[in-house]
Amino acid sequence: MSVIEISSKEQFTSLLSSSRLVVADFYADWCGPCKAIAPAYNSLATQLSRPNLITFTKINVDHQQELAQAYGVTAMPTFIVFKNGRVNQTVKGANPAQLNQIVQKLASEASQSDDAATGEGSSSGEPWIGGTVPKGYSDITDQVDVKGLELLNRDTDTAEPRALFNTSKPSGLAAKGKAKAADYLLPPAEADADDDETPMRPRNLHLYKNTSHVLGFDEADGIPPVQKVEIKPGDWDAKTGTATVPLRFVNFQNVTSLVMFFVDGDGDSEKLRVDRIRVIGEAGANRSMGKLEKIGDEPGE
Repeated sequence: MSVIEISSKEQFTSLLSSSRLVVADFYADWCGPCKAIAPAYNSLATQLSRPNLITFTKINVDHQQELAQAYGVTAMPTFIVFKNGRVNQTVKGANPAQLNQIVQKLASEASQSDDAATGEGSSSGEPWIGGTVPKGYSDITDQVDVKGLELLNRDTDTAEPRALFNTSKPSGLAAKGKAKAADYLLPPAEADADDDETPMRPRNLHLYKNTSHVLGFDEADGIPPVQKVEIKPGDWDAKTGTATVPLRFVNFQNVTSLVMFFVDGDGDSEKLRVDRIRVIGEAGANRSMGKLEKIGDEPGE
């Protein structure tokens, strides 16, 4: 399989969604080192390319300036390896030995994972997205700044907040719904609630963006959200345990922070549950996402 010359941003984002591993060579026609390393790059592509698993691309920075800017490419050549739609490794300069070592290692891991795959994911730590990634977009969860993450009203006996953005499959999906307590987060029950009660899936969700501070519950109730979402029973995927929440594109551009306020759940329990959150969108410069409000969910998102 030959190296794919990228002719548009849409073509590249589609490849990020369809291929587990994507290697991108950001080059320029006038760049001498780019020409020097081209034979080694083409050789790697010939050896390792596999449809929908390992894809090699070339991106002319003069023709695709938007892509070069989005990934912070300032020197040529720059090689970026994407794994499951996210930046995994970057090699700057014509260093064939380093490039070969990185790509060979990741390609071997991807091939072994593909050979052993039996379903949507695995409980042994394989990357897991959950919902389907729409065409033209990719998983950009790695751009979330977990250092700025805050969760209000969570159960402190469960996982740390950053577990929300763990790349592994939730244990609840790997053990027929019997998740480990430390694998999810939820608001604590009221004093008279049954400790053994089953937590609810979220139902109504309010979203706020670019707030200057953490919103308290009363404050969130008094501010119009950027978007209100009702997650209906039919929105949950039984196989992956996830619900996809579509955001209005016009309202969610240039996002620097995001508050998610889970208003209620789909039952009478005092608890809501959430295992994972994935952020799907357009790749670009790092965006900081933190400050999440009241949370909860069942296995999944």
